[in-house]
Amino acid sequence: MEGIKKRILVVDDEQSIRTLLDYNLKKADFETIMAADGREAIEKVRKEKPDLILLDLMLPEINGLEVCETLRNQSINIPIIMLTAKGEELDKVLGLEIGADDYMTKPFSPREVVARVKAVLRRTSPQIQPQEMLKQNEMATLKVGPLTIYSDQYEAYLGDEKLEFTLKEFELLLYFVRNKNQVLSRDVLLSAVWNYDFAGDTRIVDVHVSHLREKIEENTKKPIYIKTVRGIGYKFEELEIK
Repeated sequence: MEGIKKRILVVDDEQSIRTLLDYNLKKADFETIMAADGREAIEKVRKEKPDLILLDLMLPEINGLEVCETLRNQSINIPIIMLTAKGEELDKVLGLEIGADDYMTKPFSPREVVARVKAVLRRTSPQIQPQEMLKQNEMATLKVGPLTIYSDQYEAYLGDEKLEFTLKEFELLLYFVRNKNQVLSRDVLLSAVWNYDFAGDTRIVDVHVSHLREKIEENTKKPIYIKTVRGIGYKFEELEIK
């Protein structure tokens, strides 16, 4: 990595896990910040302003879900990869519902953790080649009805209201808008937005679509933008001006 090193906050109550991740992240040229419980994690986020958080689910004081929810309620949209030793579907889906960008189930390999961290950070600070700059600039501002998206700034507005998204929510919205009026299967969306193996877990797509609808639709029961195509996936429709 060039320039300033990215800072990763590792939150886990097990010293062995913190030591393992600290060693491997530093070996991959990241800076690390450590926290052993949820309360300390929230304090470190506010003081240290990390670029990404590796957040264990089962923590003393305040658990990982509560930490994630607290940060998102305060509009702190630092990417969060949740670490969980549990295999229950509820834990994974609930973590995504309250704003986690990704999850990994223990035991995991340090190499996989580093790969996931790099994948998320590439999206946060995309490296654009000079020959691609013009094309990217042309696509930097997208408008669909009252919705305006500034892709290079990771910002979106509904009219004059600035919308708050997690990284994955924004990327999903951006992909929808760039492929508007096309029927997109859940597998296509999973591959395009989560470009590593999620074992075909398309529920992740459904959770994030639900989040987007809550933020851009007036009535989530009758969406006008993100339409469900039964048995296939979704279609982002452009409003017709009458």
